[in-house]
Amino acid sequence: MKNKINRQAVIIAVVFFLGTLFPYAYSGIDNGLQKLKTLVDVIEFVKGNYVEETKFEDLVTNAVKGVVNNLDLFSEYLPPKDYKDLKTETKGEFGGVGIRLTQGDGYLEISSPMPGTPAFEAEIMPKDRITHIDKESVANMTLEEAVEKMRGKIGSKVRLTIMRKKENSEEFETLPDFILKRAKIVPEVVYYRMLEDGIGYIYVIDFSGHTMEKLEQALKSLHKQGMTGLVLDLRFNPGGLLGAAVDMAGKFLGEEKLVVYTQGRRPIYYNEYKAPVKAEYKDLPMVLLVNEASASGSEIVAGALQDHNRAVLIGARTYGKASVQQVQPLGDGSAIRLTIARYYTPLGRLIHRNHKDKNSKDTGGIVPDILIKPEAEDLKQIYTLYNNAVHTPGKKTEYANINDTALDKAKELLKDPEKYEDVLLNSPAKKEAEEKVKNEEGKN
Repeated sequence: MKNKINRQAVIIAVVFFLGTLFPYAYSGIDNGLQKLKTLVDVIEFVKGNYVEETKFEDLVTNAVKGVVNNLDLFSEYLPPKDYKDLKTETKGEFGGVGIRLTQGDGYLEISSPMPGTPAFEAEIMPKDRITHIDKESVANMTLEEAVEKMRGKIGSKVRLTIMRKKENSEEFETLPDFILKRAKIVPEVVYYRMLEDGIGYIYVIDFSGHTMEKLEQALKSLHKQGMTGLVLDLRFNPGGLLGAAVDMAGKFLGEEKLVVYTQGRRPIYYNEYKAPVKAEYKDLPMVLLVNEASASGSEIVAGALQDHNRAVLIGARTYGKASVQQVQPLGDGSAIRLTIARYYTPLGRLIHRNHKDKNSKDTGGIVPDILIKPEAEDLKQIYTLYNNAVHTPGKKTEYANINDTALDKAKELLKDPEKYEDVLLNSPAKKEAEEKVKNEEGKN
């Protein structure tokens, strides 16, 4: 049997790791040393008695993972390689399958496949769930580990096992495996066109570094074509850069109006993000389209425009992902990504919901002024057609056979100024949200 591990070394190592993670913790934890002793006892016992030889460093790392990874779906420990990859993630091109992901509970949920990519061409859909990559379960994978496993040499193949929700049911079924050939991924972000009666339409894929530049081009072009009203489509938009979302909302608000604020347990995590003084399109009548796959930055824009009576929202309750993560480097080259705050709309509505709570699907997110949820097949056609339009801007796209009830309702409102104004100012969804905020404030 191996010599018993030096107990002092264990204590020093654990104190170093936990002290690095939580420099403010010890003064506020009762019996902290006793709890720390329990952790040391566990590591020491495992090291000395487990049936196979274990590495001390691995045991401590797994302990740190347990501290962080169980907090929520977005906090996680990043080993040195993952942290290095995170810092260099700004590469514009890579070999992959073109999927935007969020962490689920034992699975990876697809926010949206990128237009024109292998995943998109294979008709993988938003809200699908990946359970295995190359026959390996993703249950214990971090998001970074899963992304790394799906990336690879251009032309090589990867096998994905995917579950999809059954029609008119909350149950999921496993589909035949998808075998995808990796390709160079170059994301597109904005597509626009002119509809009838002076109504402009802009579809935004996500909030990347180029989103605002492309949005500005779209707005200028539509303005020249005589745009008198706008449909801004953020359906299937998983979010992205906070700055791009704030800038987008600000373009339609102006007057230094509050777009969003963050709030955590510590005062330093309170931050306000405001619109600029002037906004070129602050008086343009507009409708915002959202659905269950609209997340993060999309929800920030939707919440701000709804709270300020600036746009009518049409569609389904949004995803409810609006938490702030901070990356804290550690001394050994690793890091932790920790949720430190959450986003709130100007009126004080909490956008985020607890995704680990199975009963939370009717909480959080942004509830539209007019609820419209297309049939699953119609939604699939809408997603496929519009994203094909983004990826192939020179190709003529036929819209006549698409049953897009949300877009039809948006056009109907913009053609009737009185009805538009009535919905804008008398939305039951907004009044209910305001009442909820008042009740929460009354409890505090």
